[in-house]
Amino acid sequence: MSFSRKNGTLHIEEASLSEVANEFGTPSFVYSRKSIEEAFSKYQKAFGNQRHLICYAVKANSSIAILHLLAKMGSGFDVVSGGELKRVLLAGGDPKKTVFSGVGKTAQEIKDALSANIKCFNIESESELERISHIAKLEGKSANISLRVNPDVDAKTHPYISTGLKENKFGVDIKDAINIYRRAKDLPNLNIAGIDCHIGSQLVDIAPMRDAAIKVVELADALAKIDINIHHIDFGGGLGIRYQNEMPAGQQELVQVLLDVVGTRDYEILIEPGRSIVGNSGVLLTRVEYVKLGRDKNFLIVDAAMNDLARPALYDAHHEIVNVIENKTQKTHAFDVVGPICETGDFLGKNRSLSAEEGDMLAIMSAGAYGMTMSSNYNTRPKAAEILVNGSKCEVIRDRETIEDLTAREKIPS
Repeated sequence: MSFSRKNGTLHIEEASLSEVANEFGTPSFVYSRKSIEEAFSKYQKAFGNQRHLICYAVKANSSIAILHLLAKMGSGFDVVSGGELKRVLLAGGDPKKTVFSGVGKTAQEIKDALSANIKCFNIESESELERISHIAKLEGKSANISLRVNPDVDAKTHPYISTGLKENKFGVDIKDAINIYRRAKDLPNLNIAGIDCHIGSQLVDIAPMRDAAIKVVELADALAKIDINIHHIDFGGGLGIRYQNEMPAGQQELVQVLLDVVGTRDYEILIEPGRSIVGNSGVLLTRVEYVKLGRDKNFLIVDAAMNDLARPALYDAHHEIVNVIENKTQKTHAFDVVGPICETGDFLGKNRSLSAEEGDMLAIMSAGAYGMTMSSNYNTRPKAAEILVNGSKCEVIRDRETIEDLTAREKIPS
């Protein structure tokens, strides 16, 4: 376990989170290198000798230091913007192991990806197919493409992160896929490389992934019958983690389901995990500024806020919140843990049983995914620092922003 208590103080690996907070300040995101490495290794081990590529979903946590760590372990990457592609390249990631997803790729992003020689574009519409063909021809390049199909499978997750239903904006209807592949075969400067599918995020039940995988493999079989032969099948990501009392499947179980569906077919298998690699690796450290006891409601007002961790306000998502140092002197109350932002929706947890006083430090758990990447500067709040822990060694991998950083690019007109 990367998190444990020693003499009442929460540790990440061998580092005291109390000491981390005192040295680097709060709010800060703190990640365990060991946890990230172990989660990635479980995927690698699960595939055994099967040809595969794990394309880490950069949107989950785009820290260049974490991308560099994964690149050294042989990871590929799933990007959804030119900015994410740039981060992968800066981190030493291999563009030939990088797939480009997303519904709104701009002409410049397509040019940059072609120039970098990425592995594949995951195509989300017929219009995008035409655009990539046109740009590839102008650039004198051949673009590897994979059609993202929408299998109309309910991922049984939060509607905001469900992506595989026919009413979602992602991908093309799987019923239209064969005709679109025929069109792709006729377009210049395109190379049909694979099929792509991603039905949602924070999937606890893998039955929907099995259902989607069966539909995708059936499509591959149908394409082979009309002499459209693909090289890989990308089953996407979305495996969930435990935030509260969920019991998600493990890496081995998920991969085995995919291997069983593919059977003896000779495809390279791609997956795009993000949350399941970094989610439980990190915490958001925050300090109690004020204790506000009321007749109907009690509040712990902390120095982190919805701009640092948007998931509770955006999805009503649950993150465990614990004392960094056990406080046995104060009475336990049911608190709403809230930040200083001027929005009623600025909460990090509601009705939490905690014992705390002003100055105490809290750890918001399972904040390694969709924490920093979804953070903002609302209320002109500088973004938090990021710290990577390796054993007892702690290193800043992103400096805390300053007010000067936020105002440096602004000008008053003459």
